[in-house]
Amino acid sequence: MPPKAKVTREQIVDAALALARKAGQEAVNARAVAAALGCSTQPVFSHYETMEALQRDVLGAAQAVAQRYMDPAGEPGCPPYKAVGMGYIRFAMEEPALFRWLYMRDRSGEPPVDDRAENAAVIGLIMEKTGLDEDAAWLFHLEMWLFVHGLAATAATRYVDWDRPLISAMLTDVFEGLRARFAAKSGEA
Repeated sequence: MPPKAKVTREQIVDAALALARKAGQEAVNARAVAAALGCSTQPVFSHYETMEALQRDVLGAAQAVAQRYMDPAGEPGCPPYKAVGMGYIRFAMEEPALFRWLYMRDRSGEPPVDDRAENAAVIGLIMEKTGLDEDAAWLFHLEMWLFVHGLAATAATRYVDWDRPLISAMLTDVFEGLRARFAAKSGEA
């Protein structure tokens, strides 16, 4: 009898990511992953000592999916900063289970993230587009991101089903409103 095909770590992560895409993080367990791969749970536990370790790798794979959506090249015709926001909302619409896992989970037990360093590129785009200094651009981004995240969260939970032209117009309106407000503030100084 020929030896059984080896299940790779990558295959395990891919199968777990597929489960998470359909039904969220809760669907990722050793039995479900093994069933998706057509094997026993032994290969899963030979590659992962704990389910938490597998969950971390799947979360990393989900983050890579999200980053592809937020690539400015994925939104032709959009200015780069707007393209990132449009991609974030599109990710929420097309991958709601992954979006909820990545951006709507309880993070109270996780170490804080240095969002400012993580968003240096987008802060640079804002500085370039608006002429704001770094601190003002950071605040601008926070306010804009809260609006974008709110739209994305309502899309991911299927609370609303707005079309892309409306979402695009809303993002432009909020961006231009913030730009005018920040310009007025800097004129007061």
